[in-house]
Amino acid sequence: MKKRPANAKEAVALLKESGAKMVDLKFTDVPGTWQHTSVPSDQIDEETLLAGIGFDGSSIRGFQSIHESDMILKPDPTTAVIDPFRAVQTLSFVCDVFDPVKEDLYERDPRNIARKAEAYLRSTGIATTSFFGPEAEYHYFDRVSYENTSSRAFYEIDSKEGSWNSAVEPSGYTIRPKEGYFPVPPSDTQADVRAETALTLGEWGMQVEMQHHEVGASQAEINFRCDSLLRTADNLMAFKYIVKNVAMRHGKSVTFMPKPVFGDNGSGMHVHQSLWKDETPLFYDASGYGEASQLMLYYIGGLLTHIDSLLAFCAPTTNSYKRLVPHYEAPVNVAFSARNRSAAVRIPVFYKAKPATKRLEFRPPDPTCNPYLAFSALLCAGLDGIKRKIDPVAAGFGPLDENIYELPQERAAKIRSVPGSLRQSLDALAADHAYLTEGGVFNESFIRSWISYKTERELRPVEIRPHPYEFYLYYDC
Repeated sequence: MKKRPANAKEAVALLKESGAKMVDLKFTDVPGTWQHTSVPSDQIDEETLLAGIGFDGSSIRGFQSIHESDMILKPDPTTAVIDPFRAVQTLSFVCDVFDPVKEDLYERDPRNIARKAEAYLRSTGIATTSFFGPEAEYHYFDRVSYENTSSRAFYEIDSKEGSWNSAVEPSGYTIRPKEGYFPVPPSDTQADVRAETALTLGEWGMQVEMQHHEVGASQAEINFRCDSLLRTADNLMAFKYIVKNVAMRHGKSVTFMPKPVFGDNGSGMHVHQSLWKDETPLFYDASGYGEASQLMLYYIGGLLTHIDSLLAFCAPTTNSYKRLVPHYEAPVNVAFSARNRSAAVRIPVFYKAKPATKRLEFRPPDPTCNPYLAFSALLCAGLDGIKRKIDPVAAGFGPLDENIYELPQERAAKIRSVPGSLRQSLDALAADHAYLTEGGVFNESFIRSWISYKTERELRPVEIRPHPYEFYLYYDC
């Protein structure tokens, strides 16, 4: 991929050079989904890019009320890239949302919150850059259907790989439950789809490190190189867009739901994190536990201290908590470890004596989260741990190097679990969010609005509806 433009002038030059006929303006709503509008390229010049394009903010989830709807999309020139999925040559931009009345970036724009998180980090003097590397798992399905009405509710998914198709799949190759990690074709039916996706990610500007089949039938993972908080959030939004569109080319559908298949592994999004000061990595100490520095341990202390409220942003759906249950490799234990994948925080030890690779992995998040909000919240929690010197060992969070599920009951009972529902996480956020408002990253209004949106638009609608399994349990009572 060619070098991205550095400013509006270079972006207009790229537009002319590429021969693009349309300019696509993408931005993220509050729940975390890309939205877009398109403008013919002959309407775009340097002045227009700098001024932005107006849109109706009241029609976007989590944004403005109808009486204050006028908003502006301002393209970030450094995000310009040719969109490979449009039949008409299209140059794509990621945009910031601007409030024309306040004449400033919009306070509810998730990308603006990420910008403020990075600025807060620099203002502390602790570090200059926070690096994030998410591992977003997902499922391919060959067919999916669902419906919810007052008299009918169902979902149905299907994959040729599913063990439930062993009686009807003509090839005879299906994947046994929990045995989908690293099979070769023909059992791995997605190999070419993932390979094409990986190459397309590279064209978009992401460096793919590895792609593979995951544990569940039809489950996949493609890992791309870490970057700064804001750039990684941008990349994750593009990642989901690319994964879905390549899948459509192959007649498949993709979901990033954490738990679409009962009884098999869910899809998480382990988030690797590290802090650097200029060119110096701050999380490495050759003599530390897992080669972790004391700074990293304080950061971990912050994550585990605030984990309940963090999950309101990191595991933000009702479906998230159908993944966060014991076993199925779910990281439900509020502890840290150098290798134990059932702990909420893991310190990878693949490579020794390599300071640049030393990082922590926060395992409870899933890919339904809004990455701008989740990464910003994680950074705020980690910085709170550093500023307050919260030592995770002294706080009783470990290290835990044994299989937690095989510990004697008396010891296992002392290890706290993450919240068991979205309601519990939202209640925790209401009670514990001072660390998020530190440095002005989040504000009280946004947090109240997030809790209200999640409660009224997602949590309560699920809670008040009959579930199909309730008919199995109770219909004949």
